[in-house]
Amino acid sequence: MNRTSPEAIDAALARNPRDVAALIGKADHLAAGGDVRGASAFYLQAVRVASSVAVAPELRPEVARAQAACDHIASRIESELRQDLAQHGLDEGAASQRFRESLDILFGHRRPYVQQPQYYFFPGLPQIQFYDRASFPWLDAVEAATPAIRAEMLAVMRDPAALQPYVRSDPSRPPSGQAGMADNPDWSAFYLWKDGTPVPGNAQRCPRTLEALAGVPFPRVRGRMPSILFSVLRPGAHIPAHNGFINTRLICHLPLAVPPGCLFRVGNDTREWVEGKAWVFDDTIEHEAWNRSAETRVVLLFELWRPELTEKEKAMVTAMFEAIDAHGIGRAAWSV
Repeated sequence: MNRTSPEAIDAALARNPRDVAALIGKADHLAAGGDVRGASAFYLQAVRVASSVAVAPELRPEVARAQAACDHIASRIESELRQDLAQHGLDEGAASQRFRESLDILFGHRRPYVQQPQYYFFPGLPQIQFYDRASFPWLDAVEAATPAIRAEMLAVMRDPAALQPYVRSDPSRPPSGQAGMADNPDWSAFYLWKDGTPVPGNAQRCPRTLEALAGVPFPRVRGRMPSILFSVLRPGAHIPAHNGFINTRLICHLPLAVPPGCLFRVGNDTREWVEGKAWVFDDTIEHEAWNRSAETRVVLLFELWRPELTEKEKAMVTAMFEAIDAHGIGRAAWSV
């Protein structure tokens, strides 16, 4: 317990509201008086200030004590709140996934992530990391074709020369920012379609794959979309955290060859691929991937329109990109 009088502490804070020792002293007195929330606020402020200034060595143990007090109080409040919610019938099983995630964010177990497209932002769209598959009824047919798609993928993989690095440098453009991945074969691709057109020879090698995608609502923009590819991640490779280019589309993965230890994070949600189980996600939310196995991971990757867009909005977005290219405004190179 801090021995400095409450009056002296208040006077010190009046002179300097960022006095770390006084903030901790104020918190100690509030805690001793039973004001847990007030104490928590002052402990937290002391920790925040200490993180932004040079703290005297003799004060560091006090800052550590303040942090421990914050953690203890937060844990206690969280436990009590979750018990109260359970008494109202909102236990972990009954609450929605969104509500459970909101509690994790509230108590600091997760941080919120939002769309941050590198090139084009369409406002008013929901911030969803992984989508509920109910929005994509065609997914069942795509998954059902997994054996045929996988067979075509394996035939392609027997021809390593058919693959190209997913991130390719262009001397006429600035570096992509994909640290360590530019021209790196550890993350490779075999394109069936690229920038809105079939890749000669490649598409013909995978007819069953393209047939399985017949029901997908592809965005179709001349010279840009769609792209369809086998995405290959070599053993030990890590795709650094990054954001996609435009938020009017989503990305679908159909896992075809997934050894144990292959992880994918979108925002604050990290999952493992499961062969034959597709998912749809927003790539303009920060995401990254790992292959921590000794084998190669392969997924079928393609883009699709966001289901929230109206047909008129899709037509407007399509016309906008085609006008940008037609007028030579400055086509930004992107890839899925």
